[in-house]
Amino acid sequence: MKSEAAKTIPVMFENSVRQFGSNVMMWERSDGNYKGTSYLEMQGQVHGCAAGLLALGLKKGERVALLSEGRNAWLTAELGILHAGAVTVPLSVKIEELSELRFRLSHSGCRFAIVSATQAHKVLQIRGDLPELELIILLDGEGNPNAGVLGFSELLARGEEFLASWRDEFTKSWQAIRGDDPANICYTSGTTADPKGIVLTHGNYTANVDQAYAILPFPPTFATLMILPWDHSFAHTVMYLLLRRGASIASVQVGKTPIETLKNIPVNLREVRPTILLSVPSLAKNFRKNIEKGIREKGEKVERLFRQALEAAYEYNADGWNRGRNSSLFLRLRCALYDLLIFRKIRKNFGGRLEFFIGGGALLDIELQKFFYAIGIPMYQGYGLTEAAPVISANVPHRHKLGSSGSIVPNLEIRICDEHGKALPVGQQGEIVVRGENVMSGYWKNEKATREAIQDGWLYTGDVGYLDEDGFLFVLGRRKSLLIGHDGEKYSPEGIEETIVGHSPYIDQIMLYNNQSPYTAALLVLNRDALGAALTRQNLSSETVEGQDTALDLLKAEIDAYRQGGRYAGIFPERWLPAAIAVLGEGFTEQNRMLNSTLKVVRGRVVEAYRDRINFLYTPEGKDLHNSQNREVIGRL
Repeated sequence: MKSEAAKTIPVMFENSVRQFGSNVMMWERSDGNYKGTSYLEMQGQVHGCAAGLLALGLKKGERVALLSEGRNAWLTAELGILHAGAVTVPLSVKIEELSELRFRLSHSGCRFAIVSATQAHKVLQIRGDLPELELIILLDGEGNPNAGVLGFSELLARGEEFLASWRDEFTKSWQAIRGDDPANICYTSGTTADPKGIVLTHGNYTANVDQAYAILPFPPTFATLMILPWDHSFAHTVMYLLLRRGASIASVQVGKTPIETLKNIPVNLREVRPTILLSVPSLAKNFRKNIEKGIREKGEKVERLFRQALEAAYEYNADGWNRGRNSSLFLRLRCALYDLLIFRKIRKNFGGRLEFFIGGGALLDIELQKFFYAIGIPMYQGYGLTEAAPVISANVPHRHKLGSSGSIVPNLEIRICDEHGKALPVGQQGEIVVRGENVMSGYWKNEKATREAIQDGWLYTGDVGYLDEDGFLFVLGRRKSLLIGHDGEKYSPEGIEETIVGHSPYIDQIMLYNNQSPYTAALLVLNRDALGAALTRQNLSSETVEGQDTALDLLKAEIDAYRQGGRYAGIFPERWLPAAIAVLGEGFTEQNRMLNSTLKVVRGRVVEAYRDRINFLYTPEGKDLHNSQNREVIGRL
């Protein structure tokens, strides 16, 4: 049994430094090349940062915001804050609404804010509204003491002075931190109301790192390119998992714009040559699109060979759990040949060393899972939420089943409960409820929400799922997202939505809606380029009635493929497929606040924004796909 002192992030980090001091901990690109910083070198910077904060008078339990792109200094700052006994408030660089940023800084009562140069203007604009915010620490460039801005280099210099006189006191200070002391306040996306601040303790993190490592042990030689935002709870815990094992973390080269940063990822992958990558569905889809685009550009013969290779791999892999079972020698030889001719070359674009992805953040379409499994870089779906620090279950190389969210991590109790909190047997659907050391201590300054979420130590996740006979967890979606038929029957829409988007070249986004109505409706966002190209091939224009009819019929065919007689018939119950569709002129984005920071659709906000369109879908005119509103949107292609 660990002592409380051992259940802290500083102790975990210091143990890794002792064990793996010469290993490269961080890789960062500068002057055209990636340069490594060892665990021992990082320790010096972390200690300098922590001591600098203490020299400024930071006290145990006080909050420090961290707003920056992923980089070495991000983790130096976080570990420094934690070594000082303070609490990190990691913030997303994607926050553009100053009111959202103001709320988080004010609600958490941050005394200091550590920010990058590209994010500093946001905090400076609202500083006058934040009386508790005493100091802004700028990661880049020089500070301005008269304006209450301190440079990070100056902070480190003050830390060195502090350590020269008070090193023993500094060591005793971080050693006195306990496992039940808060480490982070992580804010939810605030999809329906003000965001909630999830308080995760040191013990929550170390427990979850232990749980994850128990099912996914890996050597110190592992390395990742951290392509997810570093404030993301999923990325957070995996970074600590890598840190515990003496592995390496590389950051994506930050561009002048977010788009430029995204474009750096393929180049950085080939430079870093990671062995493991974290992914969310949106990134997985982009990876797949780029792979398929590259194959198409090589010509029809290569594309046909690629499709044949996928079909053979799908047959051999099955659901992963039954991979290769009862397969013929001929099939195995075909798969080996296709891997040599096609898939091995694709893997080189990921650096050539990538063993697997870990997928999280949202449900990952099973077709995407099959695709990456086929090319030899499995994308193992996991499940968790920030309130559980966050990992609850995961598929891993030695135990996985495609379509599931994997096996439950050890030392975590789980129940599937009905609406009255009664535990249900294996195979029955209900709310996922968990209890363990990784469950948060509560919501910051929100006792009511804490009492609702945690009852007798059990965390009620709000997610619907079931356990199968092999112990794999299947997550179906959020309880609040459920479609509700006129007879009270309920169904989770995420699987349908992900599958339709994954299979259709013409549909970029779709959100299903049914609130005790006689049929399900859908709000649909077009892939304008693909649909426009389809019309051009038929010498049609979206400005004509014929062109509009053809475009709408193409969309209808994509949905009808899941009905009786269609190529995907039987995958989903037909009653939950949309009988009425509104074609939207604008997509769901973070900018219009219809996607949250993890790129999940904010359903309540979408329904509110399109209430009139939804009401129209439940009229005879609106139910007709060729209605005037849809024609108008198509006409603007």
